[in-house]
Amino acid sequence: MPSSNKAYLAMMQLIDEAGLETKAGSIIDLGSGWGNFVIRIAKRHPQRTIVGYELSYLPWLISTLLKKLLGLKNLTLHRQDFYQADLSSASILVCYLFPQAMNKISDKLHLEQASVNFLISNNFALPAWQPYKTIQIDDFYKSPVYLYKISKKQR
Repeated sequence: MPSSNKAYLAMMQLIDEAGLETKAGSIIDLGSGWGNFVIRIAKRHPQRTIVGYELSYLPWLISTLLKKLLGLKNLTLHRQDFYQADLSSASILVCYLFPQAMNKISDKLHLEQASVNFLISNNFALPAWQPYKTIQIDDFYKSPVYLYKISKKQR
């Protein structure tokens, strides 16, 4: 499901804040869908490596075509299950996933000891983790966007 523009702006603000602390490492979008957000990230951060994972064929194909049309050389799109992906190059993860998926991401972060510094989630919390910052979006649902600072102690 696509995010609202207000959610995109809040998530981009958090990426910018996290990016000040992590100048290296990829920004990875878990479930990049039609490319709406991952393309915005790639355009805004041309010096960073941006990666999107999407399992559904049609959204992946459309986002891949858009990437080529826009000439985004810093963006790589994988048609792959991100649970099986190697996230070790990531410093920032972004996602808009349902609660069960957030449980799996939490488990993956604990198990893999990846070098992820931040996770930004639209609407759904990371179970058993305390957000470093929360932005309440001024929309009908007052949706939250969470920023998690991932310390080695939490993993």
